[in-house]
Amino acid sequence: MPYVSVIVPCYNEEKTIYLLLEALSGQSFPLQKMEVLIADGMSTDRTRAIIADYNRIHPELCVRIVDNPKRAIPSALNTAIQAARGEILIRLDAHSVPQREYVERCVDDLERGLGENVGGVWRIMPGGDGNIAKAIALAAAHPLGVGDAVYRYAVEAAEVDTVPFGAFRKELIDRIGGYNENLLTNEDYEFNARIRMNGGKIWLDPAIVSCYFARSNLASLAKQYWRYGYWKLRMLINYPATLRWRQALPPIFVLSLIFWLGLLPFWRVAGLLLGLELLGYTTVLVAASIPLARKHHQVKLLLLIPAAIAVMHLSWGSGFLWSLVSKPFQK
Repeated sequence: MPYVSVIVPCYNEEKTIYLLLEALSGQSFPLQKMEVLIADGMSTDRTRAIIADYNRIHPELCVRIVDNPKRAIPSALNTAIQAARGEILIRLDAHSVPQREYVERCVDDLERGLGENVGGVWRIMPGGDGNIAKAIALAAAHPLGVGDAVYRYAVEAAEVDTVPFGAFRKELIDRIGGYNENLLTNEDYEFNARIRMNGGKIWLDPAIVSCYFARSNLASLAKQYWRYGYWKLRMLINYPATLRWRQALPPIFVLSLIFWLGLLPFWRVAGLLLGLELLGYTTVLVAASIPLARKHHQVKLLLLIPAAIAVMHLSWGSGFLWSLVSKPFQK
């Protein structure tokens, strides 16, 4: 049975780090064949104290902290990989909660040769209390919000472009290199792109399940998706063949709004066309929200889910465009 290293980038995660450690302690995979490496970006909250307390109470789970002074996810992952003793690496986040068979199923899929990097699906959970947090979680799992990111709603195993987190053999790093530290976001997608370019396969298994906590309010959601859009262009400049239709639509939508707004002082019809576009867009979002509002018996979701999806689209598209105009074609 292979030895497994679970690698976790972390910074100020006092609200969720205990949940992750509890989930890892309860894994069906033998704990004596597993270690957890938390690459901490010098947390300033109680994250380290919680980990230390957990270590003292639960010595059966080997948990080690490695310092990540750069405070970036790719550098955290590379630091943890260097310190890892396992032949199989499983990447998780400090605000994720893997189900009981998570590690066992990842190892099994790798042992069966289903892919060089294997992963599963997210069950998106609200990151806080209240209707806004609930709407954000529902929007983050809806195809209209995330396009063809199938790991958010897949029900069948398949070869895919990318998986969240991922499990792979450590020797893969020797062949294709570690995570790109020039990308502060989209590091997983870029890593998987290199795997595919080197003839490898990315395998998504919906039996591998983790819960992921979405953002708790619209402001933090906007910051998250602006960052996603900004760094997506940085990645696409190096890998243009990986561009997908869902990535092109948000910046095109934002550009269309800027175009009509720019024409308003010179052409009155532009206001009508802008209004029609926004009306059509809003109608689609509301229509997509009706089944969810009915399922959860909350009329408020008819407004809140469209608001969350719109924030995702506009922030992602704006970040993408700002990346284009601020540092055009800089690799």
